Amino acid sequence: MHSNLKTFIMKALTIEGTKRESVGKASTRALRNADKVPCVIYGGDATLHFAAKENDFTKLVYTPDVYTVVIKLDNGESIRAILQDIQFHPVTDRILHIDFYQIFDDREITLDIPVRTVGSPVGVREGGNLLIMNRSLQVRALPDNMPDFFEIDISELAIGDVLDISVIDQKDFEILAEENAPICQVRAPRDLIEDDIDEDEDLEEGEEGEEADAEGTEE
Repeated sequence: MHSNLKTFIMKALTIEGTKRESVGKASTRALRNADKVPCVIYGGDATLHFAAKENDFTKLVYTPDVYTVVIKLDNGESIRAILQDIQFHPVTDRILHIDFYQIFDDREITLDIPVRTVGSPVGVREGGNLLIMNRSLQVRALPDNMPDFFEIDISELAIGDVLDISVIDQKDFEILAEENAPICQVRAPRDLIEDDIDEDEDLEEGEEGEEADAEGTEE
């Protein structure tokens, strides 16, 4: 079995923001009325408040991809960060608030990185079933070494083949999982049927045990 793995280095987005001096409710309400989002950056020497246009966050928020962010403020300051938390309006789904975490070139960060599979496995064409166990992997790395996503060609997977994270070269980053942690596998239909049968037998045994306990109680 062979797998074609591609690792893509994480892309960066630029957000232009305005530093906030006032962070009260009235100021926050005024920002939202102007279609701007109040934001906070943690992780640096001091907590920093800023605001940016809501439309500027579309590519960052409404995507399965993971990005680092360069926040350029109106005072000339430029900060690298990652999105840490986001709050949406419960009815309109508008963005209410975003928390960022400042990152540094010499400090490792930990992120969940998507795993994407391409191709149709040979085993599936022969009647097998593709099971994907991990659609993302937790990765620790320096910001410049953090992958954007993993792309794995699974075309050559036959029935019974299991693809685990050992196929990924972790030279510049570390995956926080066991080396043999499975990503996906192709299973024969009969294996799935046998699993269902085993579960049914376990259930029947449990029911019989309950009935025996009940009879003993009645006596």
